[in-house]
Order: sequence, then structure tokens, then C-alpha cells
Amino acid sequence: MITIGVDIGGTSVRAGVVDAHGSVLDTARGSTPPGEIELEDVICAVVGELRSRHRVCAVGLAVAGFVGADRQSVMFAPHLPWRDARVADRITARIGLPVVLEHDANAAAIAEHRFGALRGARVGLLVALGTGIGAALLLDGEVFRGAHGVALELGHVRLVPGGRPCECGKSGCWERYCSGTALGATAIGLLARHKGRSTILAREAERDPGAITGRMVAAAARDGDPVARLAMSELAKWLAEGLALIADAFDPELVVLGGGVSESAPLFLDEARERFQTLVTGAGHRPLARLRTAHLGDDAGMVGAATLAASLTHARSREITP
Repeated sequence: MITIGVDIGGTSVRAGVVDAHGSVLDTARGSTPPGEIELEDVICAVVGELRSRHRVCAVGLAVAGFVGADRQSVMFAPHLPWRDARVADRITARIGLPVVLEHDANAAAIAEHRFGALRGARVGLLVALGTGIGAALLLDGEVFRGAHGVALELGHVRLVPGGRPCECGKSGCWERYCSGTALGATAIGLLARHKGRSTILAREAERDPGAITGRMVAAAARDGDPVARLAMSELAKWLAEGLALIADAFDPELVVLGGGVSESAPLFLDEARERFQTLVTGAGHRPLARLRTAHLGDDAGMVGAATLAASLTHARSREITP
């Protein structure tokens, strides 16, 4: 059974044709526009591009936001325009295929549990570091959704009272210090405080300070830029702070880091792991969660959404089979 998974993030819309083994056979991509009609246009466009080359039976959307318990609506999304929107119905009406929604981190966790780094974990947590932070908790392979279907919004746990403003309306949220967006903001602040120490990032900042992205900082850090390396160290610090809080609350056996920022894990994960081990309550006297990176990388959201769509289609076909 072949389905399409669409990962809808704050900056890009990525779609993939996925088979029953979790392999991505083909992809299409677009930019995330600010309006909901325009966003749905982009989703339909990337799905249409893939359908022109493949015969698919359903579509799954991995959304960076609160998805309703029926997996058909988006209640709220900090980085997307939807508010109490019946997204699945509207997309189905336009493309003529069944559509199911899932929180993007839940989708990634589903994929990693079935095909990747979370396989076999009894209590496993996925933390997706991208434009913001998404998180998902799996208990015996099942997604923990909370009472109203919106758990876990760990990216918007406040770590720094009075800290950086967040698009969710609060300030000091974890994702404002530990994400791709945060990495760029941290580097800009460090450049102002460490004039003359940077080479690569300083040149980019002279052209347009606002254009410095997390990917740019990571690339500069790999090339030895000292300010970029300081920014990666700050990321490690805040990652450890957040993970320690999570470990105290949920006591997972395994934490898997996904999202685009995880591709740069060699630049920060060892430092984050060392700090994490000292910050957890009872450090030295309790088992600690293992930390590893996702196996499916940035494709996990697409694969999970497509897998969910395939499961839904299979279940419906069994219901109507006499």
C-alpha cells in the first residue's frame, strides 16, 4: 500500500511517497506561506505533483500544531495560520483522497518506533528540533495524547521567565533557546558581544544579520568559526536543561532527537549529554535515559504521516469488506 506523507513545518512543506516498509520513493517540496488558503494550495500542489507519478490511496499530514482527537482538524498552530480549521475535509474535497492529520512530532515518533531508533522502547520520547521543538511520548508503542489530544507541547514549556518572546504568545519557551530558529538568534546576539572573533558568520551578518539561519550557524561551526561554536555550545546547554526537566517528569528509558537540527548532533550532543547527566534530580543514583539521534532524520514526519494514512485506509477497507 503506497501513501503520501506531508510534513508541514513553519518554513517548508515536504511531501513523500512512502511504501509499506517506510521507504521514501519520491519527494516534492514547497515553501510555507502565511495564509491558510495559500498553505492548502501548496499542500495540494505537492500532493498533485507526486500523484502525477505514483498511484496512491491516501494522504497523511504531519502538522506542527494541536490536532483534534478526530485527526481531522487543527485547533492551534504557533507557526502556521490554521485556527479551529477542518483541514482534512478541505484537502479531501480538493484532491479526492482520504486525508488524516497527526501532530508532526507524533508522526515522527510513530515512524521511529516502527522503522527506526525508538523500536523496542517501552517508554520512549522523541524531541524534534526544527523551526521550533516538537515532542512525543510513546508508552508501550502507543502515543500519549493527554486528556484533549494535545500532549506533549514541550517546546512551549517556559525555561526562562521573561526570556525571548515566542510566537505562541508566551516568553522564555524552550524552543526559543533550543531549535534551528533559536540557533540563528543566539548567533546574532553572540556576534554583537564578540566582535572580531568571528570570520564566517561576521561576513554573513554584514550582508544581512537577519538572514543568519541555524543551518548557516551549524555549517560555520563545522568550519571552525568560534562564534558559531559558542552558539552550538549554548544550544547544548539549553538542550540539557530541557531534557533534565523532561527526565524528572516522565523518566523515559530512551530519548531520540529528530528534526533538521539533529543532523548537526556531532557539534552539540556530547556536551548536552554530559550536562544532562549532572542536571537530572538524583544524578548518580538513578538510571538515566539514553540519548540518540533519529534513524529516519528529517523524513520521519513524512514517513509517520504516510504510515498513519495507510493504517487508516486498511482499517476502513476491513470495515466495508463483507
